[in-house]
Amino acid sequence: MTALGDLTWPEAQRRAAAGALLAVPVGATEQHGPHLPLSTDTDVAVALAAGLAAGRDDVVVAPPVGYGSSGEHAGFAGTISIGQRALELMLVELGRSAMETFTHLLLISAHGGNAEPAGRAAARLRAESRDVLLWTPGGARPGGSPQDAHAGRTETALQLALDPGRVRAGLAEAGNRTPITELMPLLRAGGVRAASSNGVLGDPAGASAAEGAALLAALTADLLAAVARWRGPVPG
Repeated sequence: MTALGDLTWPEAQRRAAAGALLAVPVGATEQHGPHLPLSTDTDVAVALAAGLAAGRDDVVVAPPVGYGSSGEHAGFAGTISIGQRALELMLVELGRSAMETFTHLLLISAHGGNAEPAGRAAARLRAESRDVLLWTPGGARPGGSPQDAHAGRTETALQLALDPGRVRAGLAEAGNRTPITELMPLLRAGGVRAASSNGVLGDPAGASAAEGAALLAALTADLLAAVARWRGPVPG
């Protein structure tokens, strides 16, 4: 994987001149129940960017954006949210600056709360005639269900695949398993804290590293396909 932070400025200039795209993982620092690390969304975004770079040699991976719009998780210790307006502005300014070097910019967001501000930022950059793609797992995340919305089986499996030592398996417990569509009015009114005392929306039971690896492979394949539609096949 070619990491932007490892390059010198002439090396970055050469990669950009050769047509490389810059992939920026966008995550969050927010609670993921009593058993998953606060960096879970960022970890997933970084892993997806690395998988993309492994599949395409025209990808340079930027350092991750580790803070997002996580106001719905307020009240859980360690959650740090910069809010929608700040995230949108940051991504716009990040894009403008990055695209002084790179012609193509990919934002990989792995936190659902980032979707609206990141979408507005990408639209604004495109309106300025910049070549930008925003990609999120969203509904493409395999194995998920309306009862598995946050820190449940899917995210636990992904983190087990990425770094099992950071999962506090003995502390994993079910949270509110009401379908997310039914929970939305409560979540909008009072955030996750109003719906789940432990921060989990779902049940991590049954999660495994093997399941997580399969989920990550499927998501990476979906990302690779999206980039191929955007930028064409892998350069020969």
